[in-house]
Amino acid sequence: MLFIIAGVILLLLIFLPNLWVKYVLRKHHKSLPDMPGTGGELAIHLLQQYELDHVMVEQTEPDSDHYSPGDNAVRLSPEVYSGKSLSAIAVAAHEVGHAIQFNRKEPVSLLRTRYLGSAHRVQKIGVMLFMAMPFIGSLLHLPHVSMLLLIVGVITMLSSVLLYAAVLPEEWDASFNKALPILEKGEYVPAAYIPAIRQVLTACAITYVASALADVLRLWRWMRFIR
Repeated sequence: MLFIIAGVILLLLIFLPNLWVKYVLRKHHKSLPDMPGTGGELAIHLLQQYELDHVMVEQTEPDSDHYSPGDNAVRLSPEVYSGKSLSAIAVAAHEVGHAIQFNRKEPVSLLRTRYLGSAHRVQKIGVMLFMAMPFIGSLLHLPHVSMLLLIVGVITMLSSVLLYAAVLPEEWDASFNKALPILEKGEYVPAAYIPAIRQVLTACAITYVASALADVLRLWRWMRFIR
């Protein structure tokens, strides 16, 4: 019984952060007619305010909002780029916050370069090892292949989560040292909406870690596939 309870608690810890992020973004996704501009227009305006006219603002795939240091571009999903919701405004400001970090060459902006690439590589290596393990086991006649698979998967995914967690200070800075002060001081949203904006910015800050935690659940799918 204790193992079942522990398993349920573990699944909740893994699954809930990602669900919460999606819930918050959808909760504040409703278009507000009194909003003076869209997320894309706000991003362009803020970049001009900070004399970062050379930073591009582009529309990208749904749920793919990000700042690309390599292309020096703020990329916003259609619902953010063309949206007038609190989520659209907060997400756009958050990504502009990353552009400010990078173009000012702030030390916190180095975290993304240092850890995100490693996190992606660890995930890919883990998946490759995970898929190759049954063949390795059959060739070398290794016992307990399923246990080895589980160990490899857990180590890989948890390493990825830790690498994503290392980027948290940069994400937090973009949300609460950049986006929130900009939106408050510039009065881009009424004061009554600031608590909701804080919620969305928190969701933005933990998106990477929440997604990485959700990836841990893929272990069970891979196990079923390989079996």
